[in-house]
Amino acid sequence: MKIAFQMDPIGNVDINADSSFRLAEEAQARGHELFYYSPDHLAYQEGRITARGYDMTVQRVAGDPAVLGEMREVDLADFDVVWLRQDPPFDMHYITSTHLLDRLKGQALVVNDPFWVRNYPEKLLVLDFPDLTPPTTIARDLDTIKAFKAKHGDIILKPLYGNGGAGVFRLDANDRNLSSLHELFTGFSREPLIVQKFLPDVSNGDKRVILVDGEPVGAINRVPAAGETRSNMHVGGRPEKIGLTDRDLEICAAIGPLLRKKGQIFVGIDVIGDYLTEINVTSPTGIQELERFDGVNIAEKIWQAIEAKVQA
Repeated sequence: MKIAFQMDPIGNVDINADSSFRLAEEAQARGHELFYYSPDHLAYQEGRITARGYDMTVQRVAGDPAVLGEMREVDLADFDVVWLRQDPPFDMHYITSTHLLDRLKGQALVVNDPFWVRNYPEKLLVLDFPDLTPPTTIARDLDTIKAFKAKHGDIILKPLYGNGGAGVFRLDANDRNLSSLHELFTGFSREPLIVQKFLPDVSNGDKRVILVDGEPVGAINRVPAAGETRSNMHVGGRPEKIGLTDRDLEICAAIGPLLRKKGQIFVGIDVIGDYLTEINVTSPTGIQELERFDGVNIAEKIWQAIEAKVQA
């Protein structure tokens, strides 16, 4: 098959951690042809969805992960699969790319389905499952957020469309910084904030469960560094091997059919203790860590699901 990857600069990837690299590596091993372009080079041109990018061969060489051909323009309708793999922030640039890629429907399989990536951002899709999530409020209004804090005492405050643990704050019952943080956030962004009741179980780790076409295939635990509340690997969280609990499977059984129905083939959910906190559909990660811990080929499972859909 002909596979296009829409992603952030390929030269910057960590070959031992990046999930996009691992997906490309497995595709190449399966005999597929690879093409790479950045989101800035996606375009609509008089009815065609085009991209300016490079034929690509990936290699597991630190600092030199890909060999690229000459830049050329392609019509993405000529490809079998287009991967939407750039990282958030989930801003208007990101949203516009989902609108453009959505125009490939019926011509190329876009993974994950861009219509539902746009409509199911990670911190909003969980609102469909209130029985699985901690108490949550989404608001820009300071009085509403103060009322939530007064009720729950110990809270997590974070940007609604952030990623990688950036801008995440824990405010305990004695904290006096809520108004200042609200002033800071609203000073540079018009977006609402999300607040959730703090879950003490995060000290034991924030579990990333990977689902392929709605089915759980394994999990890794991300343990916060000493003195940290955030467990994201981008900010020093330590990955460790962990299994799936009955509660994890219950959560996956509740959300899996919806993810499968909406074309969300590769999804990573976050679970703290018994609670679902995020459903990551934009650019989830964790494949390589899970493969090392469990000795399974997760990238192969993802490609098997994709190949079956293309051939259907």
